[in-house]
Amino acid sequence: MSRLPIAARSLLIAASLLAAPLAAPLAQAKPAAPAQFDKTPRTLVITAFEPEWVALESAVKGAKSYHINGLTFLTGSIAGRPVILMESGVSMVNAAMNTQLALDHFNAKRIIFSGIAGGIDPHLSVGDVVVAERWNQYMEVSLGRKKGDSYVSPDLETPDQLPAYGMLIPRDVRVGNAAEKPRRHRWFMADPALLAVARKMAPKLSLQSCLAKDEPIPQTKGISPDAGRCLDTSPRIVVGGNGISGPAFADNAEYREYLYATFKAQVLDMETAATAHVAYANQVPFIAFRSLSDLAGGDTGPNRSWIFGRLAARNAATVVTRYLAALPD
Repeated sequence: MSRLPIAARSLLIAASLLAAPLAAPLAQAKPAAPAQFDKTPRTLVITAFEPEWVALESAVKGAKSYHINGLTFLTGSIAGRPVILMESGVSMVNAAMNTQLALDHFNAKRIIFSGIAGGIDPHLSVGDVVVAERWNQYMEVSLGRKKGDSYVSPDLETPDQLPAYGMLIPRDVRVGNAAEKPRRHRWFMADPALLAVARKMAPKLSLQSCLAKDEPIPQTKGISPDAGRCLDTSPRIVVGGNGISGPAFADNAEYREYLYATFKAQVLDMETAATAHVAYANQVPFIAFRSLSDLAGGDTGPNRSWIFGRLAARNAATVVTRYLAALPD
């Protein structure tokens, strides 16, 4: 029987002692799920930025604040319905990241997005509220390779390719959830039952058409101090159709025409499709209410979001508040 020298045995013992802490994490259980701060089943109401948040904050009764990763979440009730109100931050990454953050820490039974948007359907006007049936991420694209007078997509998995805008060629998003294997999605759907409630209550509402006499108009972006304080037409609620979202503030008439022709969309914003994507992945019912603050480059003068952005945010909030009251729980 061979025996190790005393010095060698000492080295082996020392090495095993040093290795033990390194090996221990491998045997540990996987991290626990994020802690829930409030277990009451609630409707998650998302806004993207300050005017949208302000339009709803005062409606929250019995508000309690939670602060996570620099964000404020309010729990309470709106129109007698338990809610979580949050401000996700502007654009797609903020919307996706913070929608998931809310789902991780609260018991959200459905998601409602409330905010402003640009109108790309020429039949709609500033102040109108759109409740789209489905949402697309229109800036999910391939940068095509030039071939003659056109551009060719490297993506072979989308046989029904949508028309390109120059070298920007739309592509679908691959994602799955616990019930469905990952596949390509062109559209993320609003929940049919939630849409049915919107269709039923929409005709009963009237919306704000004019700024208050004492409400200041920002003197920026070439806007005249004498700019009109009232909308050109009485705003209305449109339920159905398509919405699109992407990480760009769209204010270009030519691109607006392309988007309307390609996606047959009514409205364009910077967050909703990202939240719809996360809602699908988590199997949480979703719907969005977007009021037109401008026409995404289709305005005859300067972009009117500087004048009517807050009015549009209030119109969306008005519809959301009445919508919550119409829900069964």
